[in-house]
Amino acid sequence: MAGTAKEQLQMIWPERLFGSPPKVILPDGYRMRTFRPEDQAGHLRLMRSAGFEGWNEESLKGCLATVLPEGFFVVIHESTGQIVASAMATHNPSELHPFGGELGWLAACPDHRGKGLGTAVCAAVTARFLGAGYRRIYLRTDDWRLAAIQVYLKLGYVPFLHAPDMEGRWRAVCEKLAWPFRPAQPRRQSPSRGSSKQNVA
Repeated sequence: MAGTAKEQLQMIWPERLFGSPPKVILPDGYRMRTFRPEDQAGHLRLMRSAGFEGWNEESLKGCLATVLPEGFFVVIHESTGQIVASAMATHNPSELHPFGGELGWLAACPDHRGKGLGTAVCAAVTARFLGAGYRRIYLRTDDWRLAAIQVYLKLGYVPFLHAPDMEGRWRAVCEKLAWPFRPAQPRRQSPSRGSSKQNVA
C-alpha cells in the first residue's frame, strides 16, 4: 500500500510584526516588478528550473485568479532579461486562516541563488499583504525545503503548529537549520464568549 503524503508545514506572519513590513533589498544587476502577461513563458522556465516540474499554463491561470492586484512579483536579471525569482500574494482563506492571504509559489533560479532574490520577493509579498490590511498571512512548505524555510524564518515568519505531529517536525527542521524553535503562540478568546476555540498570534 502506498504511504500517505505528509501534510505540509505551515508558517504565519506574527501579530507583533504587523506594523513592520520587511524591506525589499536587491543586489546590483537585478530589478523587481510585477508580473505581465508577456512574462508567461519566462515564468514557466523559472518554475521548472526551480523544481516545479508539473507547472504549466493551467497552473499559472489558476493562481492568477486569486493573486492580489500588483501582488505577483518577479525579479529580472538585467543583463539577460530573464525572470530569475518570483512569489505571489494570493487571497486564499481557509478554516485555519479566515480571510487569509497566502505567500505562495516562491521560486528562484539555481544559477542566481545566494543573492537574496527569494528573500526580496517574499518581502515584497508580505509588505503587499500588510498594505492591504491582511491580519492573517500564512504559507505552506515542506520539511525538506530547508533553504526556503530559512528565508521565511529570517524574514520573521514563525512555525504554525496546526496538527499533532507539527511540533516534532518543526523541532527537527529548526535543529537542521540551527534556528531556535519559536512557534506561534495560541491566543485564547475571551471566556465571556463561551467559546473553547483558539486563535494564534
